[in-house]
Parts: sequence; structure tokens; C-alpha cells
Amino acid sequence: MKTLIRAAALAAMLSAGALSAHAQAPSTGADAMFRATTLSLSAYGETRIAPDMATINVGVTTQATTAVEAMQQNATRMSQVMSALTRQGIAARDIQTSSLNLSPQYDYRENQPPLLRGYQAQNQLTIRVMDVSKLGVAIDAVVSAGSNQINGISFGLKDPRAAEDAARREAVQALRAKVDLYATATGHRVLRLVNLSEGGGYSPPQPVPMLAMARAEKADTSISGGELSVRIDVNGVYELAPR
Repeated sequence: MKTLIRAAALAAMLSAGALSAHAQAPSTGADAMFRATTLSLSAYGETRIAPDMATINVGVTTQATTAVEAMQQNATRMSQVMSALTRQGIAARDIQTSSLNLSPQYDYRENQPPLLRGYQAQNQLTIRVMDVSKLGVAIDAVVSAGSNQINGISFGLKDPRAAEDAARREAVQALRAKVDLYATATGHRVLRLVNLSEGGGYSPPQPVPMLAMARAEKADTSISGGELSVRIDVNGVYELAPR
């Protein structure tokens, strides 16, 4: 009986010792990074580039005494606008109907019920112009063809990848220069890059509102695309060591 008790006690002591050794064993992986000296910094790179495409929103608004007449007049003028865009070399895939509305129009009189005076039809197109140099001519063409609304214009890039990559290189160079400066100033040297993350990138600008335009018999619209800014933000974590 005493032999069994001693064996059980010995087994309990060995088990407790193993648990204690496991608890005191040095940790690895993520915990090791927190015991190291690390530096977390951010930087950005920016590329400025001329746009090579534009998006415009144009429309036709018509009014008539009946809903059918308002829609028929609108359809006729919109057909003329579409034909003008085709003559300017705008592909069908770059022309999209963005809204179509028909609404009654009332005259409001004091102490009397509203009086229906007719209907208003509105048809809006969103158009991509893939050659910025032809943008002014395209606007003149649609206005001459019957469009009486230009609601917005924005400029963009057909393929922003080259501009984004240039901004990435500039961002990483700026980040490394900043890391070297901090490391030197604090008496350290850079051992390795632990983590790198990215934010930002190309985002097509929102259309800039423009005033509604009446039909013009002759126009000479001048459009300037200026430059677009493509920005990439980077965040990096570096491990340092004393010099």
C-alpha cells in the first residue's frame, strides 16, 4: 500500500514539474516581435499625370401639354443627340442612359387646387470620351443637336496601373529614407522589414457640376483637363538593433 502511495505522489510531482517547465518555456512567433525593438512609420508617394479620358453627363428636357407629346419630343431630340455622338466617333459602348423621368407640371394658385399645365420629360446620358482632345467638339455637337443640359464632367485614366506603380516606388523610397533617419538618430541599425501595408490608389474624380445650357446655334467650347493626382500610402514595421 505504501508503495502505491509513493508511486502516485511521484507521478504527481513529475506532472507538476512538466507543467511548470512548459509555462516558463520561451515563446516564439508573434510574441518575439514584441520583445524586439521595432519602428512603425508611414509615407506616401504621389504621381501627377494628364488625363486621357473624360466622362460627361448630358440631357434633354422637353415640356408639352400631354405626357405622350413630352416623351415623343424628347425621344426625337435625344435621337439627334445620339446621332451627333456617333458622328463624333463615340462608340455605342461608351454611351449609357443614366436616367429617364416623366413628371406632371402644376401651376399653384392661392386657395385653389393645383392646375395641371403639362408634363416634363427628362432623359440623361453618361458619355465616356476616350480622346480628351475631342471633348470640346463633342459637347458642342450634342448641344447643337438638341441637348439643353450638361450636368457634370470629370477626367480620368484608361489604365491607372503605371501611375500607381510609380507612386508605389516613390512611397517605398520615402518610407525607407524615413526609417534610416530614425534608426540613425536613435543609435540603431535596420535589421529587416517586418510588415508592409498599402492604402490609397487611383480613384476616378466625381463629376464637377455645370450649369444647364440652352441650345446654342454656334459654340466653341474649350476644355482643359489639367492633371490628375495618383497617391499611394504605405505603412511599414521594421526591426532594429543597436549599432
